[in-house]
Amino acid sequence: MKFKYKLVLVVRDDLNLSPGKLAVQASHAAVSCALKSKKEKKKYFKRWMDEGQKKVLVNCDDLEHMEFLKTRAKKEGLTTKLVSDAGLTEVQSGTKTCLGIGPGPNNLVDKITGDLSLY
Repeated sequence: MKFKYKLVLVVRDDLNLSPGKLAVQASHAAVSCALKSKKEKKKYFKRWMDEGQKKVLVNCDDLEHMEFLKTRAKKEGLTTKLVSDAGLTEVQSGTKTCLGIGPGPNNLVDKITGDLSLY
């Protein structure tokens, strides 16, 4: 099957999160983006759901890079969610750990995240 829509989860490489912490932060971003998209981008959400909810995990350098990606995604009209941690385990409260982008058409999402490395 060829997917036409996806949701990309961007994690910061500089935080060196444990696998479990990374999974939870990416999950927060995925759920938040999906729910937000269901309200604000109904067409994208429905098509993404209907074709199997493709998700991709990539990494970026640091917070500055992540915020740059968020700004670019918003300019393209994509749903975004920047996750801030509660600070109960590995990082300080308020640390921005993960950025969700989408779901949206591959060509739009790839404009923002296509050059990032898979995690």
